[in-house]
Amino acid sequence: MLSSNMKQAIFFTLLASSLVTGQFPVDTFITPANEIFDGFVSFSIEFSSFPDFAGNNSHPNTFSDNLLENIRHISGTKPYIRVGGNTQDYALYNASLPYALNGTFDPKRSLDYPTTIYIGPSYFESYNTWKDVKFSHGFNLGLGANTSAGWQTLLDTVPLACKALGGGKFYLWGYGNEPDLFSTAVQGPVRPPSWNESTYVWQWKNGTRTIHALLQQHCPDLVHESRYGYMAPSHGGVGNRLKAHVSWAAGLNSDRNVKLFSTHNYISGAATPGVTLQGTLLNHTVTARSVDAQAAEYARIRSLDPAAPPAIFGETNSLYNQGRPGLSNTFGAALWVVDFNLYAANKGFKRVHMHQGTNYRYASWQPIDTNITTAGTKPPYYGNIATAAALGKHDHVEVVNIPLTYHREAAYAIYHSGILSRIMVLNMRGHNTTVGGEGLVPLPGPPKRGSVEYVFQLGGVAFGKRVVRVQRLVANGSDAITGISWDGWSYNYELDQGRPVRLGNVTTGEEMEVDAQGRVKVRVEDSSAALLVF
Repeated sequence: MLSSNMKQAIFFTLLASSLVTGQFPVDTFITPANEIFDGFVSFSIEFSSFPDFAGNNSHPNTFSDNLLENIRHISGTKPYIRVGGNTQDYALYNASLPYALNGTFDPKRSLDYPTTIYIGPSYFESYNTWKDVKFSHGFNLGLGANTSAGWQTLLDTVPLACKALGGGKFYLWGYGNEPDLFSTAVQGPVRPPSWNESTYVWQWKNGTRTIHALLQQHCPDLVHESRYGYMAPSHGGVGNRLKAHVSWAAGLNSDRNVKLFSTHNYISGAATPGVTLQGTLLNHTVTARSVDAQAAEYARIRSLDPAAPPAIFGETNSLYNQGRPGLSNTFGAALWVVDFNLYAANKGFKRVHMHQGTNYRYASWQPIDTNITTAGTKPPYYGNIATAAALGKHDHVEVVNIPLTYHREAAYAIYHSGILSRIMVLNMRGHNTTVGGEGLVPLPGPPKRGSVEYVFQLGGVAFGKRVVRVQRLVANGSDAITGISWDGWSYNYELDQGRPVRLGNVTTGEEMEVDAQGRVKVRVEDSSAALLVF
């Protein structure tokens, strides 16, 4: 077994501008320490968009369900769904509303989602449409704790939500989305400048204790200790006004009802100056720095409370404010999804909920036709699929980052029950094929595409000559918005409503050999990924 120092060693030689080779030691066995949860590849759906994504009793959204089933087929578990986001804290209940949701857009607050929202009884039908999915429902803390209409909404909707989530559909509750931004949100503050952690914790406890009392009355089966609980505090980041560790120290979990420490993360913003596809999304250093900051905050929680619950990303995606065209909706974003998810698993996060909403630029799929976007499978979805394939169906899965020296590449070793099972390699050097890299107008003549050869030295066991399967995540370039495939499969809506369709123009069935010295070599084109399956 390789020492910890040997695991970190890298031998890297530049041979030519289009060919880089490295020899990377990878231990064949490890002692599991950061095993992930089932359903690691999961989703967060904007509260106001949920009826679009799921449909209702009479018109279920089978396209969405097909995409969830694809992940179940690969990973063995259907994704867990968190229903929440900014709009959960705008939603008020109207018992006489004849449809699921009535939302009014205010362009001065947001162009992407309504900020005046009423939901009716039929909203909760959306929890009936996807078989074998567990849901988290987000209650309104933004208006719920400081307006009479918001508080009445809590009293009215807890019975409806808990009954909708009976029969094994319950995951966890959410109460408030990003309360650390309540006093500073650009969409309009819902708390005064004096908003702080102690006030937040008081309001949190008052609301969650009321929810518990309502559950005892209307859904007593969901108050058993093994079922009742929250994902919290669902802060928007580590640099905002309210700090998660301060809220924890103020008693956020004194009732011991937080079952998952949930944090949100975006590596940058859609309108942040200097954000580019290559410099931001296709940059392992940027991604790692963002996740590392969240891991450090969780470590502070654990130092305060060694019994703190496991950590997840309850909401995350590439660029906040719903992403930027030409970045968040490209194949490069699919590669970023793989890098982010596997690095998060390596840092000890147990599950990742990728956020999406109707017409969102970073969405994995568009669930319905609108006057802005047509229904379809988007590039980031292929990153979800590739991540699920890398993790596989096995229990006791752990991911270990193989540290490389260049920020435009990443590699991960995946272990099942402590035994090396897969290696995922990401070559994130940009390869654009369209004018301006926007995925629309083709360049005159395809540019030459570089490649990288990686050599992995497998330690611990001399495999001799052994066949290794190779599966690839590919497209014409990092700026592509169509023509994407995973291991020769397309999940496009127009082919079979998101069900897998084997493409005839993509090479599959590729195999490599592990040589007598326990080395395996794989060449990976720029802007692509390869999975070695042992």
